[in-house]
Order: sequence, then C-alpha cells, then structure tokens
Amino acid sequence: MTGDEQVADESVGDAIEYGIDEQPPLGESMVLGVQHYLTMVGANIAVPLILADAMGMPPGVTARFIGTFFVVSGIATLAQTTFGNRYPIVQGAPFSMLAPALAIVGVVTAGGVQGQPGWEAALLQLQGAIIVAAVVEVSMGYFGLVGKLRRFLSPVVIAPTIALIGLSLFSAPQITTNNQSWPLLGLTLGLILLFSQYLDVRHKAFRLYPVILALVIAWVAAAALSVAGVIGGGHPGYVDLGAVANTRPLLPIYPFQWGTPEITTAFVIGMFAGVLASIVESIGDYYAVANISGAGAPSEKRINHGIGMEGLMNVFSGIMGTAGSTSYSENIGAIGLTGVASRYVVQIGAVVMLFVGFIGYFGQLIATIPDPIVGGLFIAMFGQIVAVGISNLRHVDLDSSRNTFIIGFALFVGLAIPAYMGNFESTIAFREAVGLESMIAATGLANTAAATGVEAAVQAVVDTVYIVGSTGMAVGGLAALVLDNTVPGTREERGLAAWDRISEDESDFDSVWDRWIRTETSTRE
Repeated sequence: MTGDEQVADESVGDAIEYGIDEQPPLGESMVLGVQHYLTMVGANIAVPLILADAMGMPPGVTARFIGTFFVVSGIATLAQTTFGNRYPIVQGAPFSMLAPALAIVGVVTAGGVQGQPGWEAALLQLQGAIIVAAVVEVSMGYFGLVGKLRRFLSPVVIAPTIALIGLSLFSAPQITTNNQSWPLLGLTLGLILLFSQYLDVRHKAFRLYPVILALVIAWVAAAALSVAGVIGGGHPGYVDLGAVANTRPLLPIYPFQWGTPEITTAFVIGMFAGVLASIVESIGDYYAVANISGAGAPSEKRINHGIGMEGLMNVFSGIMGTAGSTSYSENIGAIGLTGVASRYVVQIGAVVMLFVGFIGYFGQLIATIPDPIVGGLFIAMFGQIVAVGISNLRHVDLDSSRNTFIIGFALFVGLAIPAYMGNFESTIAFREAVGLESMIAATGLANTAAATGVEAAVQAVVDTVYIVGSTGMAVGGLAALVLDNTVPGTREERGLAAWDRISEDESDFDSVWDRWIRTETSTRE
C-alpha cells in the first residue's frame, strides 16, 4: 500500500466512531439504530403506497400493507447482518423491482389474468412472480455466479456505479416537486449540516444523532404549524395528526395473509429483470459500505453470501405479501455522516422496526413525515454516497484518457437513459412505444399457435430493457464494466493493483457455516 493510500485509509478509520464489529451501549444503540432506519422510511413507505394506489387497495388494508414492509425489513436486515454478508446495511423495499411490479398490477387489474381484476388478484400474482424470480437469485448467489463478477470489477467500474446510486434520487419528487416547501426542506438539510459538520466537535450527541435530531425538530415545527392552521391540508408540509388517532392499534401480519401466491411465467420473467437490477445495485452498496466503513473491498465469498441472502429474503417477502427486499443505500449515507458503522446498532434498529411494524400507530405516524423533510434527508444522505463513489478514483490513474472517458461515459448514460425511460409510465407503455405488436406481426406468426411463445419471449426482452434501462446504477455500471474490460489498460492504470492491496482476503469473511456449523463440528471431533 502506498503512503497516500495508507493516509486515506487512516483518515476514513479516524472518522468512524463505532466500527463494524463494535457494540455501543444498548440504550445508545437503540437510538442510533432507529436513526439508521429513519433515513430510509421515506423510501420504505413510498413503495407500498405506490403499489397500493395502483392496485386500488382500501385505506384500512394499506396500513397493514405498510406494516408488513417494516416487519419484512426488520427480519431481512437481521438475516443479512447475521447470516449474509454481515455488513451494516439496512434491507428494505426495492425501487429496482417497482417497475415490473407496477406492470404486473396494471395487467391484472385490467382483467388481463383469468378475468379477475382487483387488488387481491394483483397482489397474489406479484407474490408468485417475486418468489420464483428470487429462487433464481438464491442460486446465483450461493452457487457463486455473482461473486465471479468481482474479478471484472475495478475502481473504474465501481466509482460511477456508486455515484449513480446517489445521483439516482436527485430528481425525486420529495426534492423537485413544483409545490415544494423549500423553507421546510432547507430547515431539515440545514440542521443536518449544522449538527454533523459544524457542531460535531462540540458534543458527542451532535456527531452521533444529526439525522434524528434534525428530523424530530423539523417534524415538530411542521406539526405545530399544521395544528395552528398556518399550514393547510394541501400544503406539502402538512402533518395530519388526526390520521394517527384513527389507525388500528395492532395489525395482524402473518405469512400468506392475502392468500396463496399465483404464478404466471411472463410475470416471473419480467420480475427477474428487476432482480438483476437489484443485484447490480446491491454489489455497488457492498463496495460503498466497505469503503465508507474503512474496511477492505468485499471478497467474492462475501458478495455471494450477500446476494444469496437477499434472494432468500425476497422469497420470504413474497411469502409475507410484499414487493421484495434489497440492500438500502440510505443508511450507508448515514454512516458517512455519523461515523456509526456498527453491525450491532443496525441489528438493534431492525429488532425495533420488526416489532413496531405490528403497531398501526407507528406506521401512520411515520407516514405523516412530510415530503420536504424526506427531501432534506435525501440530499444529505445521497450526496454523501456520491462522494463515496468518487473517492474510489484515488486508486485510478486519472491522467489516463482511457479512464476519464469510461468514467464520464458511464455517468452520462447512467443519467440519460433512465431519464429517457422516465417518459414511459410503465413497461406496458414502453411496449407500445417500441411497437411490440408490429414485431410479432413481422415474424409472420401472428394468429398462430407459436405466436404466444414468440410474444412472451419478445415481451420479456422488451421488459428487461425497460427495467434495467430505468435503473441508473445498472446502466452506468454495465457500461463501465464492458468498456473497462474491453478497452486496453494496465492493472496499475485501472486501479486494480492498488485495490488488490486493500481488498479483504477470501479467508477474512466467515460465513455462518464457517462460524457456527464447521466450528461446532470441529469441537466435537
């Protein structure tokens, strides 16, 4: 390791208050764990709300639907941090799988499957598609297929991929809506900056709890203005406290609560495209959390176990009746702001979320957090992730025109192509735009027995293009991956030589088999 790299790594380590394996006191860990989760509540609520609206789900059922997402998130986070990659990453509802989910909902509610429109039928089809697609993800992880990609990943690929994770939400409606409450957003963002960057040396509380302090202060201000009538019901900062009082205190959440999942091949293929996008995003998250926590780049073994566990938790999410589970980038940004990278803290937060998911008041209270406050959190969290991605370039020769071209190209297409895909509301609209029916007609198989199979195959390709193309980190990451492994360049130039010196060895990661089962077997012998 060079002197510059050692200094950089030491500076990252100095910024960490609690390392991955450290355990703060229980009371402190509970507050810190809840803070990790509060950074992702906006996204974890947005996904079920979007799906519930698309399905026409009744309000009473929607609260239970949201609660289920939090229960799944808590269990998935515990599973990943204990048995999976063991990184301090929160697991939650994936946006990468939202596009195929909405396509499934659109087809079913329109009566496209067995003439059974309705939210129940749509949800059962969604569950079936997720379960089957996730089984393939489990196989890809635990049979080592995903980990083999690691040898093709250099800082030239990872830097734009991680940066695009952060840049993907620069145009989120919580930030750019035309009726934005900039004073409330500015208050939230300003408080986070004040606590984390200016007052962090004054008191430990400001260094450890900048997010939760800013959120609570901003929410109390918005709630007070709402109660006083200064902010009306149509204002983006309005807090509807009445909705909390009218919520059911306890929510019944259990496996197959909506019925037995149904499986349709075309839906499974479409959902698998979303799973692929989720895998690309998760690999970027693994590198990001390792980087920001001061750990070495993840080994092939750790990546395999992480993706394999995500697959298992996607199966579990389908059984419980949600729309999937994946690694979340939000709390990685929180690690950068607070210096709290403790796995134990994230696990404590997961236990809290698991239990409160059954409490209707909690879900409804979280839902009252106004979008401007969430937007302020997004700017702080995702700005941090962009910087983490760019920091990987310290290992790369930036005097190389090869490298600068690949990095710039990956960033540009990673923003441009999803922006183009945003012109289409769903995969169905995209199929119409590319002329799917005319493609089928051109094969000469229209109105024949073979037409159904051909249509399903072409539809799967078109849907995959739309779903992957809608995910910035997938587009940019794949573009960088192809170019970096085809355009000539030395290992030193690409940053691989420097990266090899700071990457963890395969033996550094102990899986649950290594830690518990194999150790117990050796002890008995």
